[in-house]
Amino acid sequence: MNIKIAVALSLILTMFNAWGATEQSSLTCQGSAIRDAKKLLSFYRDNDDRISVDKKVTPLAKIKNPQNAMQKFDVFETWGYIYKGKYRMRFMYYSDVDCLLMGEEILEYANL
Repeated sequence: MNIKIAVALSLILTMFNAWGATEQSSLTCQGSAIRDAKKLLSFYRDNDDRISVDKKVTPLAKIKNPQNAMQKFDVFETWGYIYKGKYRMRFMYYSDVDCLLMGEEILEYANL
């Protein structure tokens, strides 16, 4: 009887995982994310010459355009550094129109 319950639970979990799966961002705008990360960090810290940006860009789940739910934005995350500072940056692009930058965020990682 325990095996039947375990099989039933695993089938239910599989269905929920498939239902809740999010659409991953396409890789189209990864190069734009690296270029824009350098620009954002330079703007944020007044062109500090110690700025560096990771070449690794992680595509995240797409998000809906708040103005038009039929459109989705690709979201990318990358990391930047200035001396001992570490910054997480995320960029939102509308990839259907030449990687149009629609949003950006920056968060400094710090132990306060």
